Amino acid sequence: MSTNKKATMIIDRDFRVGEVDPRLYGSFVEHLGRAVYGGIYEPGHPTANAQGFREDVLALVKELQVPIVRYPGGNFVSGYDWEDGVGPREERPRRLELAWRTIETNQVGVNEFADWAKLANTEVMMAVNLGTRGINEARDLIEYCNHPGGSYLSDLRKSHGYEEPHNFKVWCLGNEMDGPWQLGAKTAEEYGRLAEETAKVMKAVDPSIELVACGSSGLLMPTFAEWEATVLDHTYEYVDYVSLHTYYGNRDNDTPNYLAQSLGMDEFIKSVIAICDYVKAKKQSKKTLNLSFDEWNVWFHSNEADSKMEPWSIAPPQLEDIYTMEDALLVGSMLISLLRRADRVKMACMAQLVNVIAPIMTETGGAAWRQTIFYPYMHASVFGRGVVLNPLTKSDQYDSKDYTDVPYLDSIAVYNEESEEITIFAVNRNLEGGLEFECSLRGFSDYEVIEQISMSNEDVKATNTALKPNNVAPRSGGNAKLVDGTLNALLSKASWNVIRLAKVGK
Repeated sequence: MSTNKKATMIIDRDFRVGEVDPRLYGSFVEHLGRAVYGGIYEPGHPTANAQGFREDVLALVKELQVPIVRYPGGNFVSGYDWEDGVGPREERPRRLELAWRTIETNQVGVNEFADWAKLANTEVMMAVNLGTRGINEARDLIEYCNHPGGSYLSDLRKSHGYEEPHNFKVWCLGNEMDGPWQLGAKTAEEYGRLAEETAKVMKAVDPSIELVACGSSGLLMPTFAEWEATVLDHTYEYVDYVSLHTYYGNRDNDTPNYLAQSLGMDEFIKSVIAICDYVKAKKQSKKTLNLSFDEWNVWFHSNEADSKMEPWSIAPPQLEDIYTMEDALLVGSMLISLLRRADRVKMACMAQLVNVIAPIMTETGGAAWRQTIFYPYMHASVFGRGVVLNPLTKSDQYDSKDYTDVPYLDSIAVYNEESEEITIFAVNRNLEGGLEFECSLRGFSDYEVIEQISMSNEDVKATNTALKPNNVAPRSGGNAKLVDGTLNALLSKASWNVIRLAKVGK
C-alpha cells in the first residue's frame, strides 16, 4: 500500500498577494552569547580582517543575501547605554549585562556594527532603549548616527572617525516591552505614550526614518491584542510597523504536531493585521500599517544547557541550538507563512544570525558552517524576490495534537517579472512517504523547469556539525516536469523543495 499523499495547486499570473519587500529576509544580531564576540567579531581568528571581523562568517552571510539586520537587541537593548560602545576602545567600560547575566566588554558598538553591515552588504535596523532609558537618549542616538554634522553629537561621531552619517533608516522603539523579563517593562498605556513621544522626537531629527512599535511579546502573552490596540491607539500616525515575535520548539518530540506549528503563525499574522485595521477604522485613517516580524525561529534545544550557565562571564555559549532536518522543515513553513502575507508583512528577522539560535555556527578560532535551517532561509532570500502569487491548494490532511486539518503540502509561489522566473517553495509534511504534487500554472504556458532543489534526510533528527558540515544539505535534480501548463513532481518524504521555472528561450 502506497504511503504517498496527494496535493494540487493552481497559480495564476493575475492572482497576486503583493510585492515581496526584500527586507522580509532580514536577520538579527544581539549582544548575546557568541553572536558578536566569537561570531561576527573575533580578532586573532585566521580569517579576521584588520577590524577583527571574521571573513568566513561574512562569506556565509553574503551567501544568504541578508538585506537588513536588527541590532543590538533584543532583551539586551533594554539595559544598553549606547555611549559605552563608541570612542576609543581602551576607554570603553565593562558592564554587568542584566538581560543575559554576562559581562559586556563594549568592544563592538554602533560604529563597528555599521562597518560590519557595509562589509556584509546589509542595512541596519537599529533599536533604541525604552526600558531603562527614554526619549532623550533616543534623540541623542539618532543625532549621533544620522545627523550630517554641525551639532555636538554628530561632531562627536566625526571625532570618532566617522565623517559621514550612518543613515540608519529603520528604528525599533524598544523591545518586548510587555515582557515581565524585560528591564523597564511597561503597561500598554505607559509604553504607548513613551513610544508616541519618542517617535515624534526621532522623526523631528530625521523625518526620513521608518519606526517599528513593539507589539506584545507573543501570541500567548496575556497582554496580546489589547496591548497592540492600546499601543497603536497612541502611535498609529507616528509609526510605520508593529512588531511580532514567535518561536517554536519540539519539546514533546511530536514531529507531526511540530511541523503544524506554522498554522499558528498564520493565525498570529492574521490577528495582528485585524488589530491594525481596527485602529485604522477607529481613527478613520487613510494610512495602512504594516508588520515587522522581527523575531522568528525555532528555539528549544539549548534551554537546558542555558539554565546551568554560570553568570558574569564574557560571551559564553548561550542559546546555541543545533538544528535538525525537522527544524529546517518548520523554518521552511515559517518562511512560506511570511510570504503568504507579503502584502502586509514587509520586514522580518530570523533570530539570530550567528551562533545564537542561528543558521550559521562557528568554533572559536576554528571553522564556520551552515546549520540545516541555513538552506530554506537562503533559498527563500535568493529566489523569493518578486510578487507572491495567491495559490489555490487542495491537499490530503492530518490531525495533530494542536491542529486539525493540517495539509501535508505547505506551498507558495513567487513570480519575478524582471527575470521572468517563477519559484515554488514547498514543504512535504508527510513523514511516511512522498507527496504527489500537481500544479496548474495559468498564464505561464511558455515556461519550463530550470532547476529543482530538494532537501531531506532519512533521519529527521539529523544535524550538521563542524566535523560533518554537509550531513544535511540540499541537492539539485529531480522529477519535476511541466507539460501543457501543468507541473508534476513527486516530493520526497519530509522534504523542503524549491522548483524554479523560467520562460522558454529566456
